[in-house]
Amino acid sequence: MSDSHANDTAIELADAIEAVREQLVDAAGRATGQPVLFEVGDIEMEFTIELRKDRSGGLKAKAWVLEAGGDTTRSTGHTHRVSFTLTPKNARTGGSWLVGHDEAGDTADFGTAGPANRP
Repeated sequence: MSDSHANDTAIELADAIEAVREQLVDAAGRATGQPVLFEVGDIEMEFTIELRKDRSGGLKAKAWVLEAGGDTTRSTGHTHRVSFTLTPKNARTGGSWLVGHDEAGDTADFGTAGPANRP
């Protein structure tokens, strides 16, 4: 892969991790006001990456999450399987990341079209 082709279609490892982070933040935002709370546990990630050196003048080393496909650019690369575990933490408190509402919930409204009448 050339750098220009790789930048168009490949995903850098840092971008893949950032996408997971953004999805967790999005899920937390969507859960506002919901009666069920989830604690996010460890996130196990596994990628096949290619470490490569292109013959286009400069020497660059990058880790790309692999995709299917190919091109005719001359480059030397080796694939590696990388797996790791991320443990999300609240940036302010250092505590576990929670997705949901912090008040106690119940199932009274589950399956109804709207809020149940409460005394």
